[in-house]
Amino acid sequence: MLTSSLAAPPALSEVPSVPSTSAATFSSPAQLRQLHAKLVKSGISFSAADLPRIAVVCGRSPSREDFQYARSIIVSGAGDGRREALVWNSSLNALAESDRPPDVLRLFSLFRAADIPPDKYTFSFVLKACTHIGSAAATMGRAVHGLVEKFGLRSELHLHNTLLLMYGSCGPMADALQLFEKMPTRDVISWNILIAQLAKKGEMAMAKRLFEAMPSRSVRSWTAMIAGYVHSGDPKTALHLFRNMQAEETSSSSSSPNEVTFVAAIAACADLGDLDLGRELHHLCRRRGFHSNVRLCNTLIDMYVKCGSLSEARKVFDEMPERTVVSWSAMICGMAMHGRAKEALELFSEMESEVCPNGVTFLGLLHACSHMGMVEEGRRYFAGMWRDYGVRPEMEHYGCMVDLLSRAGRLQEAAEFIAAMPVAPSGAVWGALLGGARLHGDVAAGELAMRELCRLEPSNDGYYIVLCNIYAGAGRWEEVARVRRMMKEEGVKKTPGRSRVAVAGMVHEFVAGDCGHPRAAEIQRRWEELSAELRRRGYVPDTSQVMLDVGEEEKERSLARHSEKMALSFGLMSTPPGTTIRIMKNLRVCGDCHAAFKLVSAVSGRKIVVRDRNRFHCFEGGSCSCGDYW
Repeated sequence: MLTSSLAAPPALSEVPSVPSTSAATFSSPAQLRQLHAKLVKSGISFSAADLPRIAVVCGRSPSREDFQYARSIIVSGAGDGRREALVWNSSLNALAESDRPPDVLRLFSLFRAADIPPDKYTFSFVLKACTHIGSAAATMGRAVHGLVEKFGLRSELHLHNTLLLMYGSCGPMADALQLFEKMPTRDVISWNILIAQLAKKGEMAMAKRLFEAMPSRSVRSWTAMIAGYVHSGDPKTALHLFRNMQAEETSSSSSSPNEVTFVAAIAACADLGDLDLGRELHHLCRRRGFHSNVRLCNTLIDMYVKCGSLSEARKVFDEMPERTVVSWSAMICGMAMHGRAKEALELFSEMESEVCPNGVTFLGLLHACSHMGMVEEGRRYFAGMWRDYGVRPEMEHYGCMVDLLSRAGRLQEAAEFIAAMPVAPSGAVWGALLGGARLHGDVAAGELAMRELCRLEPSNDGYYIVLCNIYAGAGRWEEVARVRRMMKEEGVKKTPGRSRVAVAGMVHEFVAGDCGHPRAAEIQRRWEELSAELRRRGYVPDTSQVMLDVGEEEKERSLARHSEKMALSFGLMSTPPGTTIRIMKNLRVCGDCHAAFKLVSAVSGRKIVVRDRNRFHCFEGGSCSCGDYW
């Protein structure tokens, strides 16, 4: 966005940017001095083409002496102050574009101390570096703003746009908004910068007001808003806005979605689990020739994985003309989520011959091993991360190992692993132990984990609920009541189970125990009919999943009102026979729903795909892809 707002600096005809043969032979101030000495002995001077490289090499050095040395060469070669400034500007730009933006700020300080006259390009490059650094460069950014005013450049629109970007990246948005209000002139780039920065920070209400007030919009305006809604966890609004953008496309080419727009819209489909719309957008991408864009393909893989269609994700992956580590990792993680551990490990073997794995790759491998109980394989991958690939384990990797051991019933080993960690374990690590304690009914391990979790994440309702499940499974109802009192005293509220199902292009959401859907009574009757058929086939509701000290009949009614059961009933009622039903749930699928869904898949002849908080369950013909290990 920034580059389009800046006019290119004047051509350095006096100081060409291409280094000469002599300059190409040095890459440090020490090597420069050696080369300079040889040239002096030979009676040769550096050419004008060498000067920008000299400025860059010495500009990277923390030594003031190196700067002064480079300056002595540049002054003699450039001939006057104006051309010297051009040389230093070229070095500032090169450093700003590199991975060393702090060098720009240090070099600019030397630049100012030497009384080299700055111009609008100087300030642009320094502000660009401040933007890359972020809040740590806020003071320098404000100082540069003062210099812009001092040098009479307040009418330079591109500088004000760059300042907007700097304030949005380095400081509170109030500073950027204040500057925006004071700008004498604005263009669409000014609006886009401010909207994009607000969207990145989740301030969507303000971003929306600005978007609606824009005199004209570009594709970047629309894309910033759509991506902002996705980032803020509002995929429905993101897709609604995308549809509005498509409607305006017929009257304005500036509203035509580009690859980045489609990336944001497809990510929204992934969050909603809307496979049909995701397929529609994929088809549009093909028609527009975007299908070979690597970032877009990576997003498509993620969307198909999250919407439960691993085969379509694999098809996108196989057809990619170029794959990055992100592509491979997305596919491996997808296979892990779908319980295809063997395929994930095989794909990793293929990956090793093409690209080097990263931390995300190993998260996928460890998840694959964890979900299928492959303890020794998981140990091997964890041990080899740093030893064989130089990938340092992060907290998430330690959490995966604890999850792997805990799921396998090795709770003592998991606790010992936590004790031996080189870093203090996070709440997620202890949460993995707590989850294993629930699976295996280990009250002691659950209490150990919960003591730490009350200290680390006292407001996380999920952990209290898991501990209640452990106590309820052990018949310790007094302890269940105690934990519930603790939650009330701490102001911790239980997150209700929510399930979504897409039918005829619309996403319907159901909340556990809620009867707010227009067809709620019909949905409940459908489940009662289905439940009666399941009972004839041996289904017995697993009331141990209910954490209420009430009678069995009331517990069964509570189970029948689980959100995923209502979503399934609605899906069966609303789609033709044979249609795959895809459900997304925000929490872990309970054991009773899991058992019931297996039987429903056999009775109805339907494939039922459920994405819960941790993984996918594909129910078909009376069995589940997880092998009842989840």
